[in-house]
Amino acid sequence: MMLLQTETGTGREAAGVIADSSQAIRAERLVRRFGGVTAVDGVDLQIRRGEIYGFLGPNGAGKSTTVRVLCTLLSPTAGRAVVAGYDVADEPEKVRLRIGVALQEAALDPKQTGIELLRLQGRLYGLSRTAVGRRLADLGQLIDIGDALARPIGTYSGGMKRRLDLAAALVHNPEVLFLDEPTTGLDPVSRARMWDEVRRLNRELNVSIFLTTQYLEEADELADRVGIIHDGRLVAEGTPDELKRSVGNDVIVAHVDGDAEASRKAVEPLAGVRSVEARGQELFVTATDGAAMIGPVAVALGSVAPVHHLTLRTPTLDDVFLEVTGNHIQPGEPAESDPKPRDLAEARS
Repeated sequence: MMLLQTETGTGREAAGVIADSSQAIRAERLVRRFGGVTAVDGVDLQIRRGEIYGFLGPNGAGKSTTVRVLCTLLSPTAGRAVVAGYDVADEPEKVRLRIGVALQEAALDPKQTGIELLRLQGRLYGLSRTAVGRRLADLGQLIDIGDALARPIGTYSGGMKRRLDLAAALVHNPEVLFLDEPTTGLDPVSRARMWDEVRRLNRELNVSIFLTTQYLEEADELADRVGIIHDGRLVAEGTPDELKRSVGNDVIVAHVDGDAEASRKAVEPLAGVRSVEARGQELFVTATDGAAMIGPVAVALGSVAPVHHLTLRTPTLDDVFLEVTGNHIQPGEPAESDPKPRDLAEARS
């Protein structure tokens, strides 16, 4: 998606004063209302530069509205948001110069070739022809589209269109990249490839990435920190491990030969074991660190009865999501239908 500049310059080359060089995004009590509906209700965010931040929420929770406010496509009703050092309401043009945006609905002309689209995007952001050529050479190595760049976009697969849209969002070398559910609808192979590209962008270009996703494993795999929004409010935030630990302990399930009750007494005294429950021939051992306790539990059980198998279950982000929202997230559902502006001009008003 194209967010056009209104002044000469590019993301990191444009002059300007950055309020806080350590933060890519900061929101304070951010509110967005549509008539009597409050889509975003007092959201606070502090996202560090160079961080991948995963933003999760059920459909209608307010995540897409939050992204549109941070991208200057919608004005906040109340509160304040600063992106790449500039206020989204007071200095939207300066924000647009410094961000890249790849939304779910990619605005790609099927009759254009990939190279024509990327050159046009670079020129619209004020890059010289020479600078555009350099950026395309860099992006060609980072976002592997190959010879397809010379073909009409209408011939591209879904995965190729996603990668092209991502390249278009990076032409002007943005400081902050917004990715709105970038892998929705992709097959597992294309999704894994997109994950690799997101990691490379963050690692090699030090781009701060704000990632909304409906795939919990995607947030777990990519994000340095995760925020969960529900009914317009940020209800949980932390690293994936911190969030998973907050909802419970690990569980070791042991299938033993004979009645598990006798085995329970051998495991209960172990340091690190929180509780032990016997159900028939199965023993459920709750521990603070299941990976570290598998060995001691296996040794203790082996001294009492043969053990057929041990399995370790650790909390997942789905457990966190269920705990804080009351629902499981449902990948594959249509995106939330937040109210949208009729056009970009309305969004900037």
